[in-house]
Amino acid sequence: MSVVSNASRRAVLTGLAGTVAGCAVTPATPVTGFAPRRIAPILMAPERIIRITVCTRPFRATGPRLDVESVGETKVVHNYGHGGSGWSLSWGSSAIAGRKAMALAGLAGGPPVIAVIGSGALGLTSALQLQRMGARVTIYARERAAFTRSMRATGSWTPDSRIADADRVSAEFPALWEQMARETYATHQTYLGTEGDPVVFSDRYMLSGGADLPRSLEPPPIRTGPGVKPIRFAEYRLDGLAPRSFPLPASASPFPVGETRMVSAMQFNVAELAHRLETEFLAHGGRIETRTFNTPADMMTLPEKVVVNCTGYGAKALFEDKELIPVRGQIAWLAPQPEANYGLHFRGVTVLSRPDGIVVQATRNDMNGVGIDDETPDRGEANATIGLVAPLFPPIRRLPSG
Repeated sequence: MSVVSNASRRAVLTGLAGTVAGCAVTPATPVTGFAPRRIAPILMAPERIIRITVCTRPFRATGPRLDVESVGETKVVHNYGHGGSGWSLSWGSSAIAGRKAMALAGLAGGPPVIAVIGSGALGLTSALQLQRMGARVTIYARERAAFTRSMRATGSWTPDSRIADADRVSAEFPALWEQMARETYATHQTYLGTEGDPVVFSDRYMLSGGADLPRSLEPPPIRTGPGVKPIRFAEYRLDGLAPRSFPLPASASPFPVGETRMVSAMQFNVAELAHRLETEFLAHGGRIETRTFNTPADMMTLPEKVVVNCTGYGAKALFEDKELIPVRGQIAWLAPQPEANYGLHFRGVTVLSRPDGIVVQATRNDMNGVGIDDETPDRGEANATIGLVAPLFPPIRRLPSG
């Protein structure tokens, strides 16, 4: 594994900004023998918006919280604070938390009986990992998976997206991160080719240049919360794991830009993946009970005396975690286009086609949204983001009004 600086990594990935984090880059020699690639154009227009979602990512400067805390006689194993890498580190992080919980449950004797708080990406994978380790598990959550913040994720495998502050992490953290990333990547691949395609690989295009392309609108402003200090977000690269990106010759690029790099990247069809995990958990004897926790003391009322806490950003209030910082992220969703099965990054905007809609998200600056917990959708931001990438595609002919 290699650790690289923010500046050098941005230079190498030519503005990818974490869209395909972890993909190593080949020397800048175009691959020969490519015929012009034909792809379906995306109908990139504000009129195509079907919804706008905002997610509050739970960032912790020292990385995810995975320690054990006592609440009365109840032992709480924490598993939250993964920034923008919840789905991407879920299985590996949950395996670590699960082993700690199983060791604690074993001290009581008899079959391990463990509770999981939360039903997002970390809650579902924690529950399944515990089941696979032999525990009887109940998930307690205020809302089902379909309504959690995890459902508002972009859907790309980005294991180092706002995962930690490079100046605050321990010397052991990079190795721990690699362990989580590799185990998660391998486990997600067991869902490839299964019914509903919860996990797939799709082509991505990293585009730069194209200065002659018009800008329909100005980029949305970069916003941070009051008093937020700059963060040097840790960025890591996994050697020999993910497919490598390579440059396409201009004659093969489907886009009118100066430079095009292409890679095949792991993608989560989040709605289907969450449904699959929830179904699998219930099929193996798991239970889900609706419950709200207002203070840690509420966990003492559970029959289970070992609890895995997967409350994400909710842990800021529940456990008064002052280190946890919100990072606002907004997605404009365009109507689905099954024929456009690819993604791209251009002018600081990430576009990703999913079965439940086409993601259009401004990702050009790591500090954007840091310290902001306002989840109110911003239509102006959505329109401006769409306008930045719209010139890549043929214009949509609009009938005159009236």
